[in-house]
Amino acid sequence: MTCGASPRDHHPVRIRRQRLSETLFIARPLPRFEVRIRPPNLSEWQRGNTGIRGVMQFDSNRVGPHAVLVSLMHGNEFAGAIALDRIIRQGVNPRSGTVSFVFANLDAFARFDPDAPTASRFIDEDMNRVWNSDRLNGTQSSLELNRARELLPVLQSADILLDLHSMLWDSEPLLIAPGTRRSSALAASLAGSSGMPRLIVTDLGHLGGSRLIEQSRFIRAGGPARSVLLEAGQHWQADTIATSLHVAQRLLDNAEAMHLDAMDVGVIHPEQAIVTDNVMARSAAFTFAHPFRGGDIVQRAGTVIARDGDDEICTPYDGCLLVMPNHRARRGQLAVRLARLIGEDPPPRQAPG
Repeated sequence: MTCGASPRDHHPVRIRRQRLSETLFIARPLPRFEVRIRPPNLSEWQRGNTGIRGVMQFDSNRVGPHAVLVSLMHGNEFAGAIALDRIIRQGVNPRSGTVSFVFANLDAFARFDPDAPTASRFIDEDMNRVWNSDRLNGTQSSLELNRARELLPVLQSADILLDLHSMLWDSEPLLIAPGTRRSSALAASLAGSSGMPRLIVTDLGHLGGSRLIEQSRFIRAGGPARSVLLEAGQHWQADTIATSLHVAQRLLDNAEAMHLDAMDVGVIHPEQAIVTDNVMARSAAFTFAHPFRGGDIVQRAGTVIARDGDDEICTPYDGCLLVMPNHRARRGQLAVRLARLIGEDPPPRQAPG
């Protein structure tokens, strides 16, 4: 089914249709998610070794970049923390510079309950929306905002930042880079190897606030620091640990080359996409037309992919990539990002329906 949009470069994403029913819509509850991995025991790293709780730092005593790897930005996303825990236990000996491992929202993580696995994402507010300088330097207070301020001395000395995340809904792994050439180069060097995410996304950020990868140090014009966010897979799957571990280890093995832009991006050419539209749910009735998976491509412009109350949500162009669809988006939440692939033609991935 199509929206009947006129043939132009960017079709309307949202089209109002005549309301057909006065039935009150009752929001669907989240399905029960199976937790197939166990939370890591981080007791040895809780105190840290820098004077900052949850920060483990290792210095080579040689000149080089400061690489910072962050996990647990959200308390229920612990696949990345498992990966960092394994790396630390195996022994960390950077070839040059310094490596820091950050276990960010330890308080939310301590509340994780496998019977309610979505409840411990944060305590007061989303920690990955507080990194705007005005908020960090302001007078507001929350558990997550105060923790962000506590971590700033480490993060503001980073030359390379990898922020490890995972996703609630099944999706292809991907890397998100802010809109700077140096961060895009970092993402490409991480994606250019077997077992790594193939997709690099540059998006429009979040209306709710700045993410860590968008903190001023990493997006300052002409600055050297670069950042990337990994979405490694579904929160509680073993494959998500493996992807987090592969990407983290590749960064550690090549941090100096990445910092100097001397990294061979590898034989696998990554796909790159730019988000053109953030689709926000305006009603409690936002429903996708199909059980789309993150990474699906809808081939035809004007295809109806969702309904939001009286509105139809349509693809704005041919070959539209769906980024991280949220199948239970509440009013005001981000339901899906629509992205255009750039560069060479990617292999076809047909969306259902």
